[in-house]
Amino acid sequence: MLLAAGCGSSDNGAARNTNSVQPAGAGKALGGAYDTGYGAGGYGAGAAAGSGSGSDVGSGSGKAGSAGQLSVRDIASVGSVVTDSAGMALYRFDKDTPQPPKSNCDGDCATVWPAVPADDATAAAGIDAALIGSVDRTDGSKQLTLGGWPVYRYAKDTKAGEAKGEGVGGTWHALAPDGKKAVDKKQKEAGNTGNGTGMEMGAGAGGMNMKSGAELSVADNEKLGKILVDGQWRTLYRFDKDSAWPMKFGCLGACLDTWKPAAAIDKAKAEGINGKLVGSVKRPDGSEQLTIDCWPVYTFTGDTEPGQANGHNKQGLWFAVTAEGKKVPPTA
Repeated sequence: MLLAAGCGSSDNGAARNTNSVQPAGAGKALGGAYDTGYGAGGYGAGAAAGSGSGSDVGSGSGKAGSAGQLSVRDIASVGSVVTDSAGMALYRFDKDTPQPPKSNCDGDCATVWPAVPADDATAAAGIDAALIGSVDRTDGSKQLTLGGWPVYRYAKDTKAGEAKGEGVGGTWHALAPDGKKAVDKKQKEAGNTGNGTGMEMGAGAGGMNMKSGAELSVADNEKLGKILVDGQWRTLYRFDKDSAWPMKFGCLGACLDTWKPAAAIDKAKAEGINGKLVGSVKRPDGSEQLTIDCWPVYTFTGDTEPGQANGHNKQGLWFAVTAEGKKVPPTA
């Protein structure tokens, strides 16, 4: 299905002018953009994180062992993350509920995101043991919970210290010690210190208003000028192998380990950009991705601090986005 006319011009409050599109190359992986440096195989375009479709999860599938002693580990791109006794990152799913605890990841979803059994879990320093609990799954097993949130591993994390599942589908997030999202706490702490951001943090036009609750805004980057950032002050990028008209995806499969689709937003929470440029599109896995001027936009896992734009001009294909929805020139 190709994009209908009026992409990005819906007048409703949320970005709900959603369009279902086809992968570039009729679903075949593209070369050049990510055939090196991103790994091979794995969780492909047809597999939905948490949607119950697809189960090509690579070598990490079937991880269902007990957590053992939970610990806190610093992962540069995510923050302070709860890990199991083997050092594997643990995750929560936005479509679950903590009060009362309920898991909404079953079937193929649970193959990609194995539920962590509740038995034998203990807390190391930095984790309140009172936050540890359990929830009954539909198959009768008991799943570990932290702060009420059901706990999972990600099948594509194959070694300690990885957090490839952070941000997948816009709904999966590494756990902080209090059961919240680790990346949210990291960004909040970075914003409070104001260190290492490379951007203007004031509330003036074109700067970042950290108290506004904006989910999309404009930041002053010292090298690139005024660029779009998400609600966690991460630079947004577009990909030249995507297509805005007709809208097609070029970033699929292993590409998504490095470039995370930005989740659709409530356009009432966008600042510094014409709302008509803000839209969303449905990806092959069923998740909704933010679009700017009809282009799908992404965050880059190589940006480990707010304000970084390490992905700009990456491989000559990835570019930061201006407040007018255009790509920042590679010479900037």
